[in-house]
Amino acid sequence: MSPVPMDVYSNGNVKNLETASTTVQIDDSDFLRLLDRPRPISIERNRSFEEKSFNELSSTLSPLLFHRNVEKNSFHIFDLLDHTFSPVRSSLNTPRSNHCFEPHPVFTDAWEALRRSLVYFRGQPVGTIAAIDHSSDELNYDQVFVRDFVPSALAFLMNGEPEIVKNFILKTLRLQSWEKKVDQFKLGEGVMPASFKVFHDPVRNYETLIADFGESAIGRVAPVDSGFWWIILLRAYTKSTGDSSLAEMPECQRGMRLILSLCLSEGFDTYPTLLCADGCCMIDRRMGVYGYPIEIQALFFMALRCALLLLKQDDKGKEFVELISKRLHALSYHMQSYFWLDIKQLNDIYRYKTEEYSHTAVNKFNVMPDSLPDWVFDFMPSRGGYFIGNVSPAKMDFRWFCLGNCVAILSSLATPEQSSAIMDLIESRWQELVGEMPLKICYPAFESHEWRIVTGCDPKNTRWSYHNGGSWPVLIWLLTAACIKTGRPQIARRAIELAESRLLKDNWPEYYDGKLGRYIGKQARKFQTWSIAGYLVAKMMLDDPSHLGMISLEEDKQLKPLFKRSLSWSH
Repeated sequence: MSPVPMDVYSNGNVKNLETASTTVQIDDSDFLRLLDRPRPISIERNRSFEEKSFNELSSTLSPLLFHRNVEKNSFHIFDLLDHTFSPVRSSLNTPRSNHCFEPHPVFTDAWEALRRSLVYFRGQPVGTIAAIDHSSDELNYDQVFVRDFVPSALAFLMNGEPEIVKNFILKTLRLQSWEKKVDQFKLGEGVMPASFKVFHDPVRNYETLIADFGESAIGRVAPVDSGFWWIILLRAYTKSTGDSSLAEMPECQRGMRLILSLCLSEGFDTYPTLLCADGCCMIDRRMGVYGYPIEIQALFFMALRCALLLLKQDDKGKEFVELISKRLHALSYHMQSYFWLDIKQLNDIYRYKTEEYSHTAVNKFNVMPDSLPDWVFDFMPSRGGYFIGNVSPAKMDFRWFCLGNCVAILSSLATPEQSSAIMDLIESRWQELVGEMPLKICYPAFESHEWRIVTGCDPKNTRWSYHNGGSWPVLIWLLTAACIKTGRPQIARRAIELAESRLLKDNWPEYYDGKLGRYIGKQARKFQTWSIAGYLVAKMMLDDPSHLGMISLEEDKQLKPLFKRSLSWSH
């Protein structure tokens, strides 16, 4: 028998592997061949006014030159033609603010904690560990998760350290190519891992990767979101570095096509949205998100748009470009028409007739008006709106989900009017969605009988805890990005100040419990890496809004569907 693989932590401790997972052995030559590509020459360029940070501009010019257009939530800059600006980037090892004063102590501690979480494979940094909390059992928190690494990757990109991101992209790409099985069933070739782990064989002094494609996850569900995050991160790397050679590699082009093949294949679907199981995304437990969850649809939309920018226009790429274009049109129309809820649409649903037939039906999904939850009538402000959690036959999940709505803004799945309405909702319902610790993963929580039925009496997802209405600091980076894009940086600043008052002294918890997020989660890990990285990204993005470009896409006018705006969008 082969020796039992051992886990190597960043602190040097080792642990026997007791769970069966997919073992992937990557030769040095494979990895080095991908890494040792010619590096692009770094050329400093002058940035356009759109790429300049508000801080760079305001530090040089009088505040009187800035005028905020409230109607369109945009900033206008006057009489700037005679001014020149030099871009500012933090040094590689010591992050610093663009301001002349010392960085916030929470910011300094966060960078130190993030660097402690680095995971190395054969001498190369390849990711960050999920959490470094030695007071609790590791479970799978000692692994590198694809979705968890995204804010870490963005932090390193913003700090001028792209190499770890490149290593991660190539490493997960290699893992994608290996055969994946759950019991006797073979998964699709394009599935990306949920996570991976580095093991060290002390006898052979050889490092091996153990990847989890869902066969070890709770509920044994494959991570639908991993492939989307991988494409989004590849585009962020390309946008940040100006280096398109990574995305143009045949291996990366093939990886994208494999992911897209899983999503764009023909079947029995009558909707352009993706049908998913519970537990396939950030909410990785039974929480009633099966069907067509907003998180997956928004990530799907963004990944399609990123792929459209990254795919080469060769014979293989052109076929996917055509498929993507058609799907984007159908998906944007479907989401903006049927997932969007504001006070006018809520009133329309309240008055729906049922059992309609033919193409003239108004209630196309045969939703029963009596199924409308009581809370949504009080939650919906007169000015504001959001994309609801799920839409499928006879079912509408009216819960608010933070990640899906923020990604909808960043990907421009939401129209500018809808994006403003989402921000209006957050401001109007600050206590409910932010409270004392940003940010509610979903709202409201399931309670009592509904909790027992939907979650299966899950003791971790009790009311206002974990995925069931818990408050997750990691989400602050998505909120900040959405705030900057919609011209509402003051909302992000307020949320960041709340986070700074607690996160460091609470040792960077994974999540908080309670209606207001007042209490550290009952099973929350401390020194949770994406809580740390989420704060860093939010802070750096607010300090230099030009970073937004790597994670935001402008509206594509060709995708704009022709339908009437609701009253809540007009200002």
